[in-house]
Amino acid sequence: MRKYECVYVISSNLEEEQIKALIERFNNLVSQYGELESVEEWGRKKLAYEVQKQKEGYYVLMNFSSNPDFPAELERNFKITEEILKYMVVSKE
Repeated sequence: MRKYECVYVISSNLEEEQIKALIERFNNLVSQYGELESVEEWGRKKLAYEVQKQKEGYYVLMNFSSNPDFPAELERNFKITEEILKYMVVSKE
């Protein structure tokens, strides 16, 4: 198992309940395939530049351990979720 860090930005057009549901969905996905270590919700922040005509996003930092093939599956889920504006998954080692 390798350690990873993931930051993703959720569209700020969503309601608070929808944001919480999305965060829970990705937490459950990581828990299925690995071990979720921590989740930090940084909240709404201004983006450095406009993304999909939006100037704000809801930032979430997630630390987890998993097999090396899981980050590709996580990125695939980020890509097909329209509410995710940006994401980055990096290995900590």
